[in-house]
Amino acid sequence: MPRAARKERKLALRFPAEEIPYWASRFPGPEGDRLLDSIRTRVRGRGCLTRAEFLALCAWKSPRSRPRCLENSERDVRAVTRAALASSDEAVKVELLRVLRGVDWATASAILHACDARPYPILDVRALWSLGETRAHVTLETWLDYVACTRSLATRHGVGMRLLDRALWQYSKERQRLRYRPSLDAILVPRYH
Repeated sequence: MPRAARKERKLALRFPAEEIPYWASRFPGPEGDRLLDSIRTRVRGRGCLTRAEFLALCAWKSPRSRPRCLENSERDVRAVTRAALASSDEAVKVELLRVLRGVDWATASAILHACDARPYPILDVRALWSLGETRAHVTLETWLDYVACTRSLATRHGVGMRLLDRALWQYSKERQRLRYRPSLDAILVPRYH
């Protein structure tokens, strides 16, 4: 049965797209990129994560989830990640990964970013804020809108997904006020398309 049509949220950059390389260049250290790159080649060749690779990705994205992630068996990690990576349905991919213990939206996004052949952003509240999303609660709709928006931005502006991720995160790190006031922020912070 086909999915009902979704009403897309209007996500838009809070800074000019020409500044994507600038903000990405300010992102600290390449340690995470080394991990992602080392896992990417192996996983794409075999079609699934091993438990060790899964635990490394989970610890990188969400260290507090480690105790729950340890509850997943080698068999479960391989079966679930194989099914998720083989699926062509965006919702099925992320929802399957979230079946694994300790895997939330952000960790599922990191797994897809590192392992899937299609470009996926790494979900983070900072990156969402840089696109105008101010709610911390993530839903499937939020995720699907975020994926569509970041893919479109990356394609339109000729940048890789990881470069865009870094720029979104860093812009928020330097510009987002600690005490967020949505109504005032909507007036003061310009949004660019």
